[in-house]
Amino acid sequence: MIREVLEMVLPVLVMIAIGCMCNKKQIFNAEGLQGIKAVIGNVMLPVTLFYAFLTAQYSIRVLVVFFVVFAGFGAAIAVGFLLRRFVRPYGRFLPFLLASAEGGMLGYALYGLLVGSQSGFAAVDLGQTVFAYTVWLGLLTSVDGGKISPSSLLKNMLSNKCFLGMALGIVLGATGIGSVILSSEAGGIFEAVVQMIKNPVSALVLLLVGYELNLKAELLSPVLKTILFRLVIMGGLLLVSNLIIFSIFPFDRELEIALMVLYALPAPFIIPIFSDVGADGEYVATTLSLNTLVTVILYCAIAVYSLG
Repeated sequence: MIREVLEMVLPVLVMIAIGCMCNKKQIFNAEGLQGIKAVIGNVMLPVTLFYAFLTAQYSIRVLVVFFVVFAGFGAAIAVGFLLRRFVRPYGRFLPFLLASAEGGMLGYALYGLLVGSQSGFAAVDLGQTVFAYTVWLGLLTSVDGGKISPSSLLKNMLSNKCFLGMALGIVLGATGIGSVILSSEAGGIFEAVVQMIKNPVSALVLLLVGYELNLKAELLSPVLKTILFRLVIMGGLLLVSNLIIFSIFPFDRELEIALMVLYALPAPFIIPIFSDVGADGEYVATTLSLNTLVTVILYCAIAVYSLG
């Protein structure tokens, strides 16, 4: 078992360590970092999401999982507003650090390393992604006094290539057009091109995670409280999700692992992109960085469990 666990865990740790080394030795600078992010966010991740949802299995179970995940994150963000006073003066962004998850940049990569395919994660990420681009992003925009409107939410979704990739994959997958494409004579060529684009995603994402690790000792108290709150809430959501889903449908090991990965993830990395974090920037960055390390530890535990 030790060898199997190392096969899953060691590649993750090595790529994160390489990312840390790249930062320390400045093998590439901030401009190079932004370039890598642009390639991942504008090309590789949209293609990864498109293919994951194109090849996903659509059923009543997927709808149930969607509503369970969506409602769960809705409850999490509500609890976050109630807990803000415990991390003063940084409570402004606490609800957004306790809800949703970094599925795109991290979830698919980790799940793919565990089971060898990323399509299974799409079933649990659907509810998370829709929640993130509607409720979560709408409330995040309002933190700076911005107005929440259906048109602004729609604009955010339609301007995000990852969301568009996911949406196109869902349409083609759910209608059966994807199966027709994949089973055609051009299907092999199509899959070869997609695989070439998406295969480096896991390594590059983990490289960036290591490069951007930013731990501020003076912020450890509010940061640790935030991460503890998230761990308790996500643990509760995992328990409730399993109880609801597997009381309705037969137990599915890969779906259970997908849920475990989802709730082990840190909050979305896009908080500073869609909101002016201002003086809270270091608190947000340190929380996301330390939470990412916690995710790696949880990933190790999930890897051991997946072999049981």
